[in-house]
Amino acid sequence: MNQLKNQIKGDMWRITVLTDRLLRLEFQEEGEFCNDRTQTVVNRQFPPVPFSFCNKEGMIRIETDQLILRYDGKPFSGIGLSVELKENGFIWHYGELYGDDGNLMGTARTLDQTNGFVELEKGIFSRTGCVAYDDSHSVRITDEGVPVSRNSGTDLYFFGYGKDYYGGLRDFYALTGHTPMIPRYALGNWWSRYHKYSESSYLEMLEDFKKEQIPLSVAVIDMDWHITEVDPKYGNGWTGFTWNPDLFPDYRRFLHALHSRQLAVTLNLHPADGIRAFEEMYTNVAERVGIDPGTEEAVEFDLTDDQFRAAYFEEVLRPYEADGVDFWWIDWQQGKKAGKSDIDPLWLLNHYHYKDQEEQGKRAMIFSRYAGAGSHRYPIGFSGDTLTTWESLAFQPYFTSTASNIGYGWWSHDIGGHMKGDKDLERLVRWVQFGVFSPIMRLHSSSNPFFVKEPWKLGSPYRDIVGDFMRLRHRMIPYLYTMCYESWSKGTPLIRPMYYEHPDDPAAYESENEYYFGSELIVGAITEKMDEKLRMSKVNCLIPEGRWYDLFTGHIYEGRMRRMLYRGMDTIPVLLRAGGIVPLTGKEQALYNGTGLPDVIDLYVGYGADGSFTLFEDDGLSNDYMTGGGSLTKIEAHFDEKRGETSITIGPAENGTGIVPERRVWKIHLIGALSDCVNPVKEADLLSAEGGTIVFTDLQPAENDEEKELFDLIEHAWISMNLKEELYNDFTNPGISREAFVQKLKEKSMPLELKDAILEILNLF
Repeated sequence: MNQLKNQIKGDMWRITVLTDRLLRLEFQEEGEFCNDRTQTVVNRQFPPVPFSFCNKEGMIRIETDQLILRYDGKPFSGIGLSVELKENGFIWHYGELYGDDGNLMGTARTLDQTNGFVELEKGIFSRTGCVAYDDSHSVRITDEGVPVSRNSGTDLYFFGYGKDYYGGLRDFYALTGHTPMIPRYALGNWWSRYHKYSESSYLEMLEDFKKEQIPLSVAVIDMDWHITEVDPKYGNGWTGFTWNPDLFPDYRRFLHALHSRQLAVTLNLHPADGIRAFEEMYTNVAERVGIDPGTEEAVEFDLTDDQFRAAYFEEVLRPYEADGVDFWWIDWQQGKKAGKSDIDPLWLLNHYHYKDQEEQGKRAMIFSRYAGAGSHRYPIGFSGDTLTTWESLAFQPYFTSTASNIGYGWWSHDIGGHMKGDKDLERLVRWVQFGVFSPIMRLHSSSNPFFVKEPWKLGSPYRDIVGDFMRLRHRMIPYLYTMCYESWSKGTPLIRPMYYEHPDDPAAYESENEYYFGSELIVGAITEKMDEKLRMSKVNCLIPEGRWYDLFTGHIYEGRMRRMLYRGMDTIPVLLRAGGIVPLTGKEQALYNGTGLPDVIDLYVGYGADGSFTLFEDDGLSNDYMTGGGSLTKIEAHFDEKRGETSITIGPAENGTGIVPERRVWKIHLIGALSDCVNPVKEADLLSAEGGTIVFTDLQPAENDEEKELFDLIEHAWISMNLKEELYNDFTNPGISREAFVQKLKEKSMPLELKDAILEILNLF
């Protein structure tokens, strides 16, 4: 038995202490342990951590500040190997993989063809406080960067982080690699549809978006960009790499037209059938892999073959990238085995596509399905073709937030649903609202001509609501991009389950439709149809302790509560905490395509507490952020209750020269305060290199206008006029106390949803 630095090693086993809460546990009968990277794990060089070790009569005991491991030195078993968490006394025994007792789950490979709930893979967190992640079967990557299959044996990573979810994620990323930043353009609105667009029809559609003043940042061209009708002797047209000249007679001109409209471009790939003889690049590819082009033998798609892989990128994809394709949508649906290797071809596609982008010096990005733990290194995720139902919508907020438990923070869904289902414009609106408050906002649907998502085709009121939310998405890019930077630099995902911030609150573990949207906001996604009488929908939310402001309705919540929140179709709950700071692009700039740095920033600040936010900005495309590049602007709010003042300090833009605008107009919106009976807004034109301070004086905390909110609620409801009048008169009657009104309300024969919505206005349960 040997002890070396942070390792204890026997003939057939090895235990590595990576942190005081993270252990590596290996058993291999031949004693040949894996020191290489794997498809999941890329780094094991952690700082030294203190631990004690003893071997008493063959029983090994390793103790850190947080864990106690006991092992009998034999083949791993539930009797012979255990780890105790000092924090809560829970003892894990080998065989209890992933902490099945209360695992908080991770994510899934795809939502293709699903209707609502799907079984998720396990994550690295559990209600027991620990999880053993099995890396025994993931691909080994040699020093030369070649993926190869693993030897048999057991290779586990024990995560014992209790309720320290952020600490667990930080160490998970240290082990498996950081989540890289995505290009800034990816955070705007994507337009995508499985439809036989031509050059003219696509550009005409973009003109309609322009007329609606709805901005876009990414143009997606589904599979019909390439030839799909092929001679049956070659197979089907699902795979293709040659532009369809009937639809795009000059594809370079088309790509230039998209770029001139400030749009990034992605094309769909179904590469499974390889390069066939009808493709324009077939001869070059065939000759490079040793096939006589005269035979018309198809070039098999096999990324484990060095010759094919080089030809695939250099002869097929890179020329199109030079013409203007910014990234690729990899649409692999052919399972986990392909070619001569037993390595998952989806993982190979993601790995090599991303690596090829990196080798060209780009800020790499792909768009593909999830291929297991470690896939966060290859953003963005394509969740697949869901059914267009309320059930599918209802599952996606939970699915998206829970993916953070395996470090996967950049899911993109087919917003509005992909296929089948039925027409329901209310559901479409709710899906768009969730999409705006999700990692990637990408509208998409099948080729069915009755799938309509173009806002101008929806009719009122759906057209206006969808348009407003899509414009809002582009306004949020300064905030989203900063969260993207923090995801890379701090290991904090954009979408965070409620229990990350409130680990000791049982309700936080039951808030499936509610999540933190970055560091400053809480979102309650509405995923059910409105009540016919109330004309509102609801979502079950936890309101944490403190003072929170709904950015859409202005309603103020104080003190911890768990209740249904009710909203009309034009809004969802989006809560800003006191002291919260959210920078948005000015409204005028968010009417147009592109995601450039704004000259005007609307800064929304929650009144009533101190707060700070550091805005990150750069060119949105380079990798300079990895070496300290980019500009940081610190924004601080100071609340002085005694003096009735709040000051907002915009710091100088550090390293901002040549990046941020020389001057900026900052419009400060103080939420939850009153000055001269109005919501205070101040404007300052500041030099970015200097910054400045804006002071609000004579402030008072705002209060809910309960009478107005009640009037609006019952006026909106489809109930009897007599009941409307009766409710309003009771509430405004000075002779009826609040307690008496609530008691009368509970006794009335009226819809329960309406009663509860009124109680929400009164901040009562």
